[in-house]
Amino acid sequence: MRLFQTRLRPVLYLCAVLLVALPVLIALPQHAAPQAGIGPLVFAVDPAQSTVHWTLGSSLHTVHGTFALKRGRLQVHPVTGKASGEIVVDAASGQSGNDGRDKKMHKDVLESGRLGEIIFRPDSITGKLETQGKSTIQVHGLFLLHGSEHELTVPVEANLAGDHWSGSAKFRIPFIEWGLKNPGNWLLKVEHSVNVELELKGTIQAQAAQ
Repeated sequence: MRLFQTRLRPVLYLCAVLLVALPVLIALPQHAAPQAGIGPLVFAVDPAQSTVHWTLGSSLHTVHGTFALKRGRLQVHPVTGKASGEIVVDAASGQSGNDGRDKKMHKDVLESGRLGEIIFRPDSITGKLETQGKSTIQVHGLFLLHGSEHELTVPVEANLAGDHWSGSAKFRIPFIEWGLKNPGNWLLKVEHSVNVELELKGTIQAQAAQ
């Protein structure tokens, strides 16, 4: 019996130590394993796969037209929401299917002969940008039109799949409020804002880790 008690004593001692130490261990702050930081995503826009459509309502009918995209490259940080880069549209490429109307648009409204680019430069996003799959975000930036910059927030539906991406956006440009000439007259009344629809596609060129 005495031999059994002698052998049992160390076991009981160890159990007592564990009972005392366990609450202390639980109270200590727990640290998760560090995760690799997500760096900025770099998006290259493919002009050949991207489109710019616009519509302008008038007292007679709705005018439909297009512009050609010249180039685009964006950098977006999914964690901080910071953005940079630019999307550039060829102002001189605008057309509506009517030569007379298009000539007036380029000469009197856009003055595309000397102001040949329409540019959007993003500076931040709100909403969660998923590194793969679909996301709904708001992109804020400066819109350069007819030589003047204007703040603009654009709602964007984005989809990232592997090293490719696509994005769509619908927004209104109050071009008359922004100082462009009203193309209407006493007979033809036009709306003061033009509706724009973007469909962009391209590749994700890099993901820089922090």
